[in-house]
Amino acid sequence: MPLYTSLKLPELSLVLLIGTSGAGKSTFARRLFKATEIVSSDQCRALVADDENDQSATPEAFALLHYLIGLRLKRGLLTVVDATNVQPEARKTLVQLARDYHVLPTAIILDVPDRLAEDRNRQRAERQHMGRHVVPQQRQQLRRSLKTLKQEGFRHIYHLHGPEEIDAVQTIVRDPLYSNRKQDAGPFDIIGDVHGCYQELVQLLSGLGYGVEEVPMQDARDLGVRVTAPAGRRALFLGDLVDRGPASPQVLRLVMHMVQSGLALCVPGNHDIKLLRYLNGKSVNEQHGFAETVAQLATESDTFKSQVRQFLDGLVSHYVLDGGQLVVAHAGMREEMQGRGSGAVRAFALFGETTGEIDEFGLPVRYNWASEYRGRAMVVYGHTPVPNAEWLNNTIDIDTGCVFGGHLTALRYPERVLVAVPAAQVYCEPVRPLDYLRQQQEAALGSLSAAGSLTAQQQHDDLLDIRDVTGKQIIKTRLLPSVTIREENATAALEVMSRFALNPKWLLYLPPTMSPSETSALPDLLEHPTEAFDYFRRQGQERVVCEEKHMGSRVVVVLAKDEDAARRRFGVVGEGPGKCYTRTGRNFFTDSGLEAAFLTRLQEALATAGFWEKFQTDWLCLDAELLPWSAKAQELIRNQYAAVAAAATAALPEAAAVLTQAAARGLDGIEALLARTTARQTAAQHYAEAYRRYSWPVESLADLRLAPFHLLATEGRTYFDKDHAWQMETLRAICLADEALLRATPYRVVHLQDVADVEAATQWWTDLTAAGGEGMVVKPYDFIPGGRQNLVQPALKCRGREYLRIIYGPDYLLPGNLERLRERAVKSKRNLALREFALGVEGLERFVAGAPLREVHQCVFGVLALESEAIDPRL
Repeated sequence: MPLYTSLKLPELSLVLLIGTSGAGKSTFARRLFKATEIVSSDQCRALVADDENDQSATPEAFALLHYLIGLRLKRGLLTVVDATNVQPEARKTLVQLARDYHVLPTAIILDVPDRLAEDRNRQRAERQHMGRHVVPQQRQQLRRSLKTLKQEGFRHIYHLHGPEEIDAVQTIVRDPLYSNRKQDAGPFDIIGDVHGCYQELVQLLSGLGYGVEEVPMQDARDLGVRVTAPAGRRALFLGDLVDRGPASPQVLRLVMHMVQSGLALCVPGNHDIKLLRYLNGKSVNEQHGFAETVAQLATESDTFKSQVRQFLDGLVSHYVLDGGQLVVAHAGMREEMQGRGSGAVRAFALFGETTGEIDEFGLPVRYNWASEYRGRAMVVYGHTPVPNAEWLNNTIDIDTGCVFGGHLTALRYPERVLVAVPAAQVYCEPVRPLDYLRQQQEAALGSLSAAGSLTAQQQHDDLLDIRDVTGKQIIKTRLLPSVTIREENATAALEVMSRFALNPKWLLYLPPTMSPSETSALPDLLEHPTEAFDYFRRQGQERVVCEEKHMGSRVVVVLAKDEDAARRRFGVVGEGPGKCYTRTGRNFFTDSGLEAAFLTRLQEALATAGFWEKFQTDWLCLDAELLPWSAKAQELIRNQYAAVAAAATAALPEAAAVLTQAAARGLDGIEALLARTTARQTAAQHYAEAYRRYSWPVESLADLRLAPFHLLATEGRTYFDKDHAWQMETLRAICLADEALLRATPYRVVHLQDVADVEAATQWWTDLTAAGGEGMVVKPYDFIPGGRQNLVQPALKCRGREYLRIIYGPDYLLPGNLERLRERAVKSKRNLALREFALGVEGLERFVAGAPLREVHQCVFGVLALESEAIDPRL
């Protein structure tokens, strides 16, 4: 018998230790496996009964053991079962768990003499009660088990005889599954079902930058082809290389050469496996184009057929690549099957999943597994021919029916670019039309005209699932490891989103809140540029951009070049070319006619500025201010600001007059009260003047001004990599195209180490606010800068003395009030701003990358939820 010093196990396996009580299973497990990998029946018994020897608790203990094993296997973790496992009925449940989670079961038998096992049990106080019959009985059960383990489903079996062989094992080698190529990041050119279309395959490879040359064969094993690949790239074939087409042997030669040369990977298709069965001497059905392949192979040598057989026999059902970010399989792969090994996984990879029904063409009806897919990995597959390759939930079917007269398609990864060549002819008439599945989807939606204009993803996104946004949410982002949304905040956001928000297909982005600078120590001031500049210096920033702060309403503009572009990109029909919405996702305009006129005018300005051509896009997303403030805040002005001003200016003069008369009569203590009342009267006048500067009647488009300050996204890209000076100049060029509607934002670039530069910027702020302006926004020069902390504030607002009177009330500068306000804490506000900024960036990047709407909406919804946190809204 071999003396094992190491045991090789699949990296994902359910390992059953099999042996009598006292065989040393627990000691063996602790020595060779991580403590967290071991699930022990004794420990489970102790957990449910406080006594690992309480046999009455065995049913509950094993229920817990099976539950823990299921959780670990679901998460893809190797698990070791420390129990006797000598009875077939005990192993049956465990093997079924392995099957349920597509994990390979492994048996390690620790076979020691009964006397040694009994001696060990006697040395353990907790096993003194064990009867003398127990070990011999278990030994008998173990002996019988040795004959049936393979039939039970164990793929790997190690039988260790006696303590010497058991102690000789020093290491466990975790063997990666064949499907695990996570270390291989590509880049790849993934090619759909070829089906013998050699001419189109060569044309496609050439278009992808590969060189294909037919060469003379020197001996029988030569494949007669030579391929060169673009630097660093490899092809990846999705199977179904053969059948139906005119040149299956040539396709096989080309693909086999590329795989053997390291220029390609390949997974098998169901047609390829059918050919393998034929080459292995099995009887197969010669329908669905197989007869053509047999005829084409008839003239090939036995050596070539043997090479084909070996090649096909070595293909792996699917691959998990690039750190788990990419999965390729012929017919697709559910999330819970990815990177697993079982017969069910291989069957799904080859055939997908069917309902058991037959359609009108005599073909099996397949489940649309991609419509339910929510995995992190991108899944690229073929098998079911479609007229066009379309993304659905981060999956894409690139079998575009070349052999049926369609196209041969490749997906470039990670670029997500599709490249296709048309079929030279129809080689085989399809039994079922290529667009049959699309017709079925449209019919299910009940509106063929509207649905036919939408992509598969857009049709799927017509209905969002409330479960995606309720309860506690943990959202992973690029800029922060994660952002947590508390359940109570999610509930508040759901109320707003469901009752007031516009169609979520327009909601690509919600802008973050903005934190003020720290409180100034200067007299009669809460905010001053000095504190903002000091913050960014501490964060290691050398330059900032100071932008004039407009007194308007924050608005996000999502606008397409025309309604067709809006339909193509956003999946909306009959809602116009764009939307303007508020920070809470509500439609900015209540007058649809005014909104339509505004968007048309903006489209014309963009066209005049040559924007669509310059950025090669037919849509954009802008972050902006829409002026005047009164355009959106009429009710707020009427019910709050105007009411306060009217009451104060009516009551305080009367009160001052009465106090003046009282002072004239020489009443004691009146002077102080009169002085305070007079000061409040003056403050009320300043208050009215402050808010009136930002309010004017809005009766037509001529009364509106849009001040854009961020170009956020266009087709295929975001602009978070562009600095704020670039943003300002890019948007200024657009504003020049219609200066009656658009207002360019004045700005300054400030070098923080240049004293004169800082002083000039501070004076600019002073002049702005003295003239009644709101103040300025100070931003790091780079949109997403690096700093001494993980993430720097995207912006700090620095507001003027009189504007803050609107925020804090007419009397905020009176003695006592300002002192209290100086104690305001900005830490919570800044933390909120960072989290909302990270979510906004993440959501827009997901949209541009083509993520499902639910993934975009998760971030948008998260920003809205965070807005309900208990933070002083005046900050």
